[in-house]
Amino acid sequence: MAAGPVPNSLHLVLGEDEFLAERATMSVVAAVRAAAPAGEEPAVVSRLGGPEVSAPQLFELLSPSLFGEDRIVVITGAAELGKDAQAAVLGTARDLPEETVLVVQHSGGGRAKTLVPDLRKAGAQEHAAGKISRHMDVVGFVRSEFRGLSVRVAPEACEALVEAVGTDLRQLASACGQLVADTGGKVDVEAVRRYHSGIVGVSGFTVAERAVVGDIAGAIEALEWAMHTGVPHVVLADALADAVNSIALVGTQRGTAPADLARQGLPPWKVKKVTAQTRHWSIETLGRALQVVASLNGEVKGQAEDTSFALERAVRRVGSLAATGRVQ
Repeated sequence: MAAGPVPNSLHLVLGEDEFLAERATMSVVAAVRAAAPAGEEPAVVSRLGGPEVSAPQLFELLSPSLFGEDRIVVITGAAELGKDAQAAVLGTARDLPEETVLVVQHSGGGRAKTLVPDLRKAGAQEHAAGKISRHMDVVGFVRSEFRGLSVRVAPEACEALVEAVGTDLRQLASACGQLVADTGGKVDVEAVRRYHSGIVGVSGFTVAERAVVGDIAGAIEALEWAMHTGVPHVVLADALADAVNSIALVGTQRGTAPADLARQGLPPWKVKKVTAQTRHWSIETLGRALQVVASLNGEVKGQAEDTSFALERAVRRVGSLAATGRVQ
């Protein structure tokens, strides 16, 4: 078997998300091993890191091998390395032994934050591993997962999967792979609902869509069922906030082309639906609804003693604003 292209020898995995950092690291390991000539032993992976790591430990791990075997050295928690340890990593990074590939995982902050620009200057190939928290970014992650599996999936199905599984990237990545395997690549909203029964046809988006058109009874009914079937409270709050924010985006920019709205975070397929919802709202009631969902965000993340009550109250307030323009 022919060897693959020779990968870079110095890598910087930058960001706080542990799943993305580990995925980026393993992609480097896979690329290094794929590039090895046929018949050679795979590169040995060694890990070391954290605030207690000493410079002598690093020098020992990063020094040229007596036996010349290929090695991949992964430095974890580099943001907390001491000064001597930082110097050891940087010194080796500038003059890596021929048989060594160095991967440095760094959050971007910490006491060793200057190590990031120094590694960039040393020529490190950078891999993004920043936390993904915005709803649309999580949906975008799901879409990219399916693309990576060579499957085209409609945005609505990606939304449904986030609603069913939650925002944990590791679980979402696993769910994408399993769905593709189970459906033969034919992933749609019905497939998501079939294989992830927690959604049971009712999601946070069902709740939100009923609330923002003033259907208070329907929204509360959907909310109760969503909570009963285990949809996370944070996901329900995010869906309500996304619906209100989308209406604010479209409602304050009437006549704006869908492509321009897409650049602001609203996908073109969603513009028509949101435009219809704006007729229930005025600038004043939207302002109040934005305050409601902003408060709810903090409540479901620890500020409220009873997040179920906080959710119901917020849904009622948003529904009331859409229906009558008054907070009940």
